[in-house]
Amino acid sequence: MLYRFALLLAALLLPAAAAAQATTNVVMTTDLGEIVIALETERAPVTAANFLRYADEKRFDGTVFYRAMRLDWGEQPNGLIQAGTQFDPKRILPPIAHEPTSETGVKHLAGTISMARYEPGSATGDFSIMLSPQPGLDADPAGEDAERRAGYAAFGHVVQGMDVVRAIFDAPVDPEKGEGPMKGQMLAQPVKIISVRRVAAP
Repeated sequence: MLYRFALLLAALLLPAAAAAQATTNVVMTTDLGEIVIALETERAPVTAANFLRYADEKRFDGTVFYRAMRLDWGEQPNGLIQAGTQFDPKRILPPIAHEPTSETGVKHLAGTISMARYEPGSATGDFSIMLSPQPGLDADPAGEDAERRAGYAAFGHVVQGMDVVRAIFDAPVDPEKGEGPMKGQMLAQPVKIISVRRVAAP
């Protein structure tokens, strides 16, 4: 009887243990404070592993948040902030395979972290954090073009420090900086990322 009870208890605890191992936390220390991010190492393994490699090799240290994309529709604040290696040849690693949200199930919600890229499969060391849900960045297998069908690769979410994300989003932009659709979205004074390190889950 005691043996059966032990088996039942183990069966009940296993899903919780597996869930606890499904993400890996990192703390991003910036000039404006800390952001703790849970990376979806189980659901988006390629993208999360890429981010962790940049963090472990200290490739993000000294990079900056350089963009605040602000949208004037829907809920407020609405948009995202962007940071990363900006194609610095001394920092970037080879591009990674694209993991669409239609396969990972990780959606672009408020606080989601997602890879920046040009075409699918070109992402390296730049990323965005959502201030509000951005379903238009999710993959849509029925989309009218290849870009919409692919979407962007979301791979984690902020678990602490959304006030810091908001402070970066609210920082002044330079109306003359940036090219094309990004003109007027570049921060006048980029916010420095001091370090990105793994931390134990709370």
